[in-house]
Amino acid sequence: MKIISPEILLQAYSQGIFPMADSKEDKSVDWYSASQRGIIPIEGFHASKNLRRLIRQHHFEVKVNNQFRAVVKACADRNSTWINDLIINSYDVLHQAGHAHSVEIYKDGELAGGLYGVSLQGAFFGESMFQRAKEMDKVALYYCHQILKANGFVLWDTQFYTDHLAQFGCIEIDAEEYEERLDRALKVSASFKWPA
Repeated sequence: MKIISPEILLQAYSQGIFPMADSKEDKSVDWYSASQRGIIPIEGFHASKNLRRLIRQHHFEVKVNNQFRAVVKACADRNSTWINDLIINSYDVLHQAGHAHSVEIYKDGELAGGLYGVSLQGAFFGESMFQRAKEMDKVALYYCHQILKANGFVLWDTQFYTDHLAQFGCIEIDAEEYEERLDRALKVSASFKWPA
């Protein structure tokens, strides 16, 4: 099984670089860094009234790192994706090494939404999210924020700014500011785990 080693992935993330494939069928990846970077300030996360109502109703179950590979594959299950088999296998190994994590939302025992990303010291690099039931990707994002806040993370990197992420407080910063924030985050010790 061909993979990108955890060491190479973590070295890349420590420099603000991340891999993406051109398509699901692609056998390789290219490496990217964004001149304008999307981040969600952890203290600036915004949850809409509708999302807060969903959270209060709590008609779902939240788990962390229970079905990591299934989450990544669900994120890849769309017409256009940058997640190929090399990405799936590499991040699965990175997960087993303790640096890639999934937040999973279940309804009636079935995986209904979730997200995955990479943790390195006080930085969390969000990779992708999905929903099979309405709003369950937003619920996963909400609980991801709870985990990051509770465990002392200082940088939540979304790679790119999107209108969808903007509703949660995502902003865009230039490469120089991003590098400063990343440098500070790499000096912070944090662990991605469900709050006790």
